[in-house]
Amino acid sequence: MRRLAITLACLAGLAAVAPGGPAVAEAQTSCTVQGQNRYVRDVLFEFYYWNRELPNVNPNLFPTPQAYLDAARYKPLDTTYSFIANRAEQDALFSSSQFVGLGLSTQFDGVEMRISQVFPDSPASEAGLVRGDRIVRINGRTLAELTEANELADAFGANTVGVEIALEWRPVTPPPPPAPGQPPAPDTRKATLVKRLVTIPTVSMTKLFEVDGRKVGYIVFRNFVEPSIAALDDAFAALKDAGATELVLDLRYNGGGLVNVAQHLTSLIGGQRTAGKVLAQYVHNDRHPELNSKITFDGQAKSLELQRLVVITTRASASASELVINGLRPYMPVVVVGDRTFGKPVGQYTFPFCDKVLNPVSFVLKNANNEANYFDGLPATCPAGDTLDRQLGDPEEASLKEAFVYLRTGACTPPPEPPSPTTPAPGVRATRATIQPGDPWQQLLGAR
Repeated sequence: MRRLAITLACLAGLAAVAPGGPAVAEAQTSCTVQGQNRYVRDVLFEFYYWNRELPNVNPNLFPTPQAYLDAARYKPLDTTYSFIANRAEQDALFSSSQFVGLGLSTQFDGVEMRISQVFPDSPASEAGLVRGDRIVRINGRTLAELTEANELADAFGANTVGVEIALEWRPVTPPPPPAPGQPPAPDTRKATLVKRLVTIPTVSMTKLFEVDGRKVGYIVFRNFVEPSIAALDDAFAALKDAGATELVLDLRYNGGGLVNVAQHLTSLIGGQRTAGKVLAQYVHNDRHPELNSKITFDGQAKSLELQRLVVITTRASASASELVINGLRPYMPVVVVGDRTFGKPVGQYTFPFCDKVLNPVSFVLKNANNEANYFDGLPATCPAGDTLDRQLGDPEEASLKEAFVYLRTGACTPPPEPPSPTTPAPGVRATRATIQPGDPWQQLLGAR
């Protein structure tokens, strides 16, 4: 398995004995800071895609391997892609789609923090939090207080089982008017949530819509991890049995994952139309041209045999999500609805050492037309918002509504007329999700 944040099993095994020579092998038994730093240096020298750009810095002078990696990375492009993670946490995410937390994802625009998604069977769902709720206080402190103290990033505490977080929030749906003679209900709610192991449903939603007499499938796909294969098979089988002939694939919060899952998903979409054709081409550094290879689409019995695809994205859609779009475009129209994607045409191999995992950028993935230059993201064909006031799957939610407009008309909604110079434009505050694709926990779109 290769990762667009993830692993190639054979190379991960080689990392323990071969790349970089004796210094790499030594790092497997020497877990001193200097030993770990030297291991990172040697792996970068051997497998880092921009290895010719590595600075001549002494790894022994850095207090942690992460500090050395931050100094060594190719900063013009690799600002967040290469990372070091806790081995147990990364394994749990990619093997079981699990993490320790509260079970919610947030978006913060500098003033408001809103819930973008709540995972089922989690502390957040049990407390009654839903998409669109506004967090008012964390452990008794307002967002303004936390921001001024530069402590907002750490306000949710460590990702450790048993950590308690007191939240106060304003529900997206206001309370009903009080009965006659009764006091009004408070406009905020409070609960203390206790962190525990949370499972992210890889396919969060599968629905069928009728759009102008055509059956349109809708899939919310959350992450490209090992359990995704079975979940995608079930979703596509259900839509195929229901007679779906179109698909809206919602990747708005999907930060990436396993390349083989992207291969499986695109094969379910393309079917016989793409079977056996090139999905992607791996391009490595000049030390390892022998690793350059191609992966092809598989023929999948559950495929919908689509003629086109509509994908919903945001700036949090990254990595393997972008591979799906870029890999399919040589063979069918792929319409992007929402916002520009994050921009990550590169992937990592995984190199375990001590209790950590090094994930350096190791390759670029080009499609069949040799296209991969989207470090600034893939643009939206039809711009649309991410309406937090409506739940995912609501046909009036802005991005899904725009997807249906395109399916009905074959065109995007015309942009509104610009306001008159004498008429003030309505105030709009942009919401930018906090995500740094690469680190598997940051891929959770600020998941707590």
